[in-house]
Amino acid sequence: MTKLPPLPAQPAGVPWPTTEWPEAKPGTATAAKLAPLLDLAFSDPAPASLGETHAFLAVQGGQIVAERYWTGFRPESTHHSWSQAKSMTQALVGILVREGKLDIYAPPDVPEWQGADDPRRTITLDQLLRMSSGLKFAEDYVDAGVSDVIEMLFGSGKEDVGGFAATFPLIHPPGTAWSYASGTTNIVARIAARALGASGEAFRAFMFRELFGPIGMTSADPKFDKAGTFIGSSFCFCTVRDFARFGMLYLRGGVWDGRRILPEGWVDYARTPTPVPPTETYGYGAHWWLGMAGPGSFSSNGYEGQYTVMVPELDLILVRNGKSPLDQKDEVMRWMGDIADCFRV
Repeated sequence: MTKLPPLPAQPAGVPWPTTEWPEAKPGTATAAKLAPLLDLAFSDPAPASLGETHAFLAVQGGQIVAERYWTGFRPESTHHSWSQAKSMTQALVGILVREGKLDIYAPPDVPEWQGADDPRRTITLDQLLRMSSGLKFAEDYVDAGVSDVIEMLFGSGKEDVGGFAATFPLIHPPGTAWSYASGTTNIVARIAARALGASGEAFRAFMFRELFGPIGMTSADPKFDKAGTFIGSSFCFCTVRDFARFGMLYLRGGVWDGRRILPEGWVDYARTPTPVPPTETYGYGAHWWLGMAGPGSFSSNGYEGQYTVMVPELDLILVRNGKSPLDQKDEVMRWMGDIADCFRV
């Protein structure tokens, strides 16, 4: 059993940022280390190694300790989540688990898989959340000719993303192979809607009532397809401060100002490792990535360099939004790790 680092409690006397974020200054040594890294990221023109960094925020001990914006962006500017929305989908599943509407270890309600001889009917929600369903799906963001994700989001699947993704066949027995797939998340989002018995505006109301509203994510703007499914793989715009609020919910173990939002143990479930191929630089949990800012860290990661990273040992949240081409991805992730190291003083 993997030993997970403990999650830090909200420091006494620091208010929860439901409406406003408390602010503090970083330590002198941390500030000195941060300055050149932030100056590089926000230089104009943007550095070739990182691409554009539109916003950066660091929260430590529940307080904003560093914040910077690219020209034309402000604290109230919203940013593309891309795949950070996957982790939000995991939170919504957790809420439905808390309400007794979903069992992650049971095969979920996917109409396309219900035939008596359909091998997909044994796939569990847990295997979907761990990207280990065994379903075929080509996750390619560049080549539209071979990309199932481009076809799903912008082509023939865009009006019913969950239904499109659910048509793909098995290529591995469920639970035996890891393969990151946006189609998987949209199947999960549709499962959540069916479990709730609500889609479209009714599902949006659920998201705000149970998740976004209680933690103060007033800027959240989730997008839905024509079938009424939250496009949980890719589309929930937020301010950088609201991405940090979402990270805070997880860093605090799913509790917000005394109210339990996520079920007991849900955050530990999210950050418990799933076996991944040795070719993967970072680990994976359940719709959350692992290890970007050192052992024990976990993060929601999005295309073009959208990151919300939690570092429990430092009581630290790092948020970066920007526009970085795919060939700069590794360098941006290293930069995030270097930022976290500034707080290890």
